Order: sequence, then structure tokens, then C-alpha cells
Amino acid sequence: MPFEPLHSRLPALAEAETRSVMVLDKSHLPPADYGFVEMFCNEPGCDCRRVFFTVFSSLTQKPEAVIAYGWESASFYRKWFKYPVSKEDIAELMGPVLNMGSPQGRHAPAILNLFTEVLLGDTDYIDRIKRHYKLFRATVGKS
Repeated sequence: MPFEPLHSRLPALAEAETRSVMVLDKSHLPPADYGFVEMFCNEPGCDCRRVFFTVFSSLTQKPEAVIAYGWESASFYRKWFKYPVSKEDIAELMGPVLNMGSPQGRHAPAILNLFTEVLLGDTDYIDRIKRHYKLFRATVGKS
């Protein structure tokens, strides 16, 4: 299941609505602006209802973490997966988790914590992610 950045298909939307979090003190992360670049599945027929965030730091200008997040219930992912799946695998599908198949920077655990504490608590933001998913998926399979 390949994931593609939102900006590759909907650049104006991505430019206007990509979320970032500015960290001002050095409590757990170096002070910087952390941009959460959304990536969605571009596989025709898929309806995984997941997003991957590649998190860039303004300090390094490099990816510092890749976070996977699915917003549906465990029963949705169990049914969607179509094969017997463990509770641990369901937890990976739902997230939020650091994507085990992606390189992670040394601050990735703290960035995951930032995502969980700040962004997941913002229901408007989660609704925005779901809207972006639908808009992105509407472009899949179109030339």
C-alpha cells in the first residue's frame, strides 16, 4: 500500500492546511517548527482510512519522524484487513505509532508524544485529516 504526499495531488490545499507545531522551550524537543506532512494511500480500491505524517523540523530541514494513524475502530481494521490479525497488529493499523518501516530520527518518540498530546486532542484537526483523505482518495485512479 503506497502512500503519497497530499501536496502531490492537491498542492493548494496542502499549502493552505498543512499543520505545524512550534516548540518554544527545550523540554522534550529542540525548539523548532515541526511540520506534519500528510501522506495517503494511492492504491485504487483501498479504503484503509489511515494517514502517515512525515514530520519535518525547521531546525534540520529533514524528516524527523514518520507517524501512522488510523481513525477507525479496531473492528473496522479487523474487517478491512480480511485476514486473522493480532491485537498488536490492529494497534499498529490504528496508531498513533511510529511507522516501523520508516527511518526515524532520534527525537521521533518525543514527536509522537507531541502529536498525541497536541494534535489528537484537536477534533477539528482530525476532521480536517478525514476530509483530506476523502479529497485525496477522490483523485486516485484519475489521470
